[in-house]
Parts: sequence; structure tokens; C-alpha cells
Amino acid sequence: MRVVEAFRDSYGMEPAGVWHAPGRVNLIGEHTDYNDGFVLPFALPWGVSAAVSPREDGVLRLRSLQAGEPVTLATPGEAEGWARYVAGVFWALRQGGQRVGGADVVIDGDVPRGAGLSSSAALEVVVGTALNELYGLGLTKMEIALAAQRAENDFVGMPCGIMDQAASALGEEGKALFMDCRSLGTRNIPFDLASHGLQLLIINTGVRHELADGQYARRREDCENAAERLGVDALRDVTDLAGALAKLSGDERRRTQHVVTENHRVEAVIGLLRAGAVREIGSLLNASHLSLRDQFEVSCAELDVAVESAVRGGARGARMTGGGFGGSAIALVADDRVESVRESVTGAYAERGWAAPEIYPATPAAGARRLL
Repeated sequence: MRVVEAFRDSYGMEPAGVWHAPGRVNLIGEHTDYNDGFVLPFALPWGVSAAVSPREDGVLRLRSLQAGEPVTLATPGEAEGWARYVAGVFWALRQGGQRVGGADVVIDGDVPRGAGLSSSAALEVVVGTALNELYGLGLTKMEIALAAQRAENDFVGMPCGIMDQAASALGEEGKALFMDCRSLGTRNIPFDLASHGLQLLIINTGVRHELADGQYARRREDCENAAERLGVDALRDVTDLAGALAKLSGDERRRTQHVVTENHRVEAVIGLLRAGAVREIGSLLNASHLSLRDQFEVSCAELDVAVESAVRGGARGARMTGGGFGGSAIALVADDRVESVRESVTGAYAERGWAAPEIYPATPAAGARRLL
């Protein structure tokens, strides 16, 4: 295993263990997690592996096979760049009262770059999972996810919701993870596309526009302001959408319309999946994309073209997935239309002089776990 060999080369010894945490793709329920709403992601076959051994002196020695020079940190606060996602987990656990020392760590990842498939959450969760075992912390998978979220929110400075970390920690093979982001209650929903003659294609635009992080924070602020104006704890609590929209204007009105209708779409998709009507979720994917494009305003030209050309090529439905401003779209496609969809999307990109997107099928995989 490459990460073990790299650990030996870096530190001259065997690691105490190797752990893996997957990236995720979100089937539906976008920008609802930090509004206490509903989400339906699933873990992916690609992710981040970590070879780790504990240290008694509290020092962090970190190496990533994707990120160049190794880093040695006396304290988590010294971390910069990619190392902040690792160091932030140590910080979050210690802040939470856990007795966590130092560690030697080597990281190896195969989440497609620029795809918006939560490689950062996978990195946080794999480190949290390793530390939980090595230091006997006794944390549940959800508690590991919450520590990882805190690392990203309060240490890295990205105000994400809990969805990405929870999907990485709690995913199950062949199932999507329904989560109520207020109660943190979860339920695994069977998502067996092959038996229905379907595939879910990820269309990785490879594009990441600047200012995405600032725009993400702005969307969250819009939602919080709208909730305050409406006198509710979160937009998830809006039950009279027409009445709410009459009290709002501008960005706050648009954000509210998206969040409330997206929560209903998640529930509708779950109902169709439980009824075995998998093919029928396509129209809800389409509606989600239009809402993200027009109401939440987090799409971009590359995502819109990917979605529109996929549907034109025969997809039953498609939408952008993830935070937006680049990354990936997903398309629900019958087996006999896969090549048609591929040709339609790549052709549309070629017409615009854009680099061809990467397109690959996604199947639900297992969540964070120990490999060695």
C-alpha cells in the first residue's frame, strides 16, 4: 500500500494503522444542511487514506502525497494550507476536552481534484477516525463528524454544514444517507441503481471559480437574516412559504424559496426511492438545479451546460451538486443512454472551447473505516 511505504520512508517505522474516509456526492438537498434541513448524500468509492502513529510529545508531523513538502508543527495553530484541515481536527478534539497527543501522519487521496466531492471533509474525518481509535476516545461516528465540522468551521474558517463530514463518516455501501440536520437523526435509504438499469454519472467540470468561499458565507448569512426576519430558528421551520415570501425581498426572498422547496424535494425523492420508483426522481433533480441556479444563485456556466446537455442527451434528470461555483453535476441516466449523454456533454463543452469534463459513474460506498 502506497501510504504505508511513504510512512516507512518518512518516519523509518511502521504506522500504528491505516484508515480511510470517502468523499461524498449529494443526491439532493443542497444548502439545506446549515438551515437545519434535510439532505440525501452518499459516500463515494474515492477518498483519503491516512497512515498514522501516535506521539507522546504532542508534535504533529504531517505529509501528504499530493501536497509537496512535509510539515512539522509544535501546535495546531502553526498550520497553513492543507495542513490546517488535519491540525484543525487535533484542535477541535482538544477543545472538546479529549486527551489527544501528537501524531505522525501520511495522507494519500484519490478524490478527483476540483470536483467538489468533499476531499476536505474526507481528510478531516479520516484523521478523526484514526485519533478516536489510537487514543481510545470512544466517540461515535456522528461525534467524529461533528468534531471534523468544528475543525472546518472554527479552525479553517469555512462555515459549512454537517452534511459532508456525516456522509463521509456514516455512509454505507449501496445506500444513501438521509439526515435531519437539526436532530442529527439519520436513516440509510437503499439506492441500488443497477437493478433498475440506471447509473448516476458525475460530470466533473474541473472548474472552481474564485470567491467561492466568500460567496458561500454570504449565502449562509442571507439565510440567517431571512430566518431572523421571519421569526423562526431556521428556514427549515417555514411552513407557509407564500406568507414567508410576502414578507421578504431580494436575496433573502430567493434563498428562502430555494431552501424550503429543496427540503420538500428531499422528502419526495425519499418517498420515490422507498416505493421503488427510482426512475421518477429525475424531474426532482432538474427542479433542484433550476432552484440552485435561479434562487440560490450558486451555479455557473460550466455547470449549467453540463446539466442542460446531459438532459438533452437523454438523462432522466441532472443537477449541480455541492456548494456550487464550479465542481460537479450529477445525471441520472439509463444504461442504454450513457454514451449518448457522454457525447452530448463533451460535445457541448467542445463547442465552447472548454476542456472536456471528466465523467464517471458513482455508486454508494462504505464510510470511514480502518484498513490496516
